[in-house]
Amino acid sequence: MSRISITKTPKAYVGGKFIRSESGRVFPLENKAGQFICNIPQCTRKDTRNAVEVAGKAGSSWAARTAYNRGQVLYRLGEMIEARSEELAQAIAVTRTIDLRKARAEVAVAVDRVIYYSGWTDKYEQVLGNTNPVAGSFFNFSVTEPIGVVGVFCSDKAPLLGLVSQVLPIITSGNSVVALASTSNPYPAILLGEMLATSDLPGGALNILTGYKDELLETFSSHEQIRGLDLAVDQKLRKQAEILAAESVKRVKVRPDSGKDLFDESAQSLYAVRNFLEFKTTWHPIGV
Repeated sequence: MSRISITKTPKAYVGGKFIRSESGRVFPLENKAGQFICNIPQCTRKDTRNAVEVAGKAGSSWAARTAYNRGQVLYRLGEMIEARSEELAQAIAVTRTIDLRKARAEVAVAVDRVIYYSGWTDKYEQVLGNTNPVAGSFFNFSVTEPIGVVGVFCSDKAPLLGLVSQVLPIITSGNSVVALASTSNPYPAILLGEMLATSDLPGGALNILTGYKDELLETFSSHEQIRGLDLAVDQKLRKQAEILAAESVKRVKVRPDSGKDLFDESAQSLYAVRNFLEFKTTWHPIGV
């Protein structure tokens, strides 16, 4: 008698725990031929609000860690992704819209991107912070601070690399993140959540929801505790997000969801870290 394989039960990753949607709703993930793969939790507005609350509490402890320690934690995450690279490649290719060779290439670039940002944790302050020359009897200098909780809508075209490319520069500086995984294939993000659960990244620093962008956009854009947005969306959702975010004066970065640009070296930059930092300037009198 042939054995029937066990179907995976994916869950969202919030606060270091695996959750089902509070509504109990799911949507099917299917391959290109229409064959059923698994049911994905369809997270709701309440799930989003809960995740933001968790991220807000976890953010202060993550930001309080030394820059060197944050680098160690992120480097360890890169090691974990490398060790399970074939499993992640299979997860990317599970829908059969991307072949396995390209999926392996995506995982390799994702690993490199994690390591790239882990190296910036104890260096970006020296580059972005500055001692400012002033024409007066003052000593003036600027330092950086994380802005807090950032909402992310991940790319559908590169489900793993898009997530890593958007999230890593944000958490590098001590921000916390609530990310909505790719809707077309959230499977790699779910697998990454399983790695995060056993990593040194504190629960709540990175939370991964699954669901639909158009359903959750309003909550992400209008929630006052979310201080910034990084969105891979079309023009229609971009306009809606910018209007809603204006009420709470959010910082909004919108990127095209092409997927191709994510593989280029220009997709990783110190300025991606700067996008979600505040600059605090101190003036100190001299000779008084």
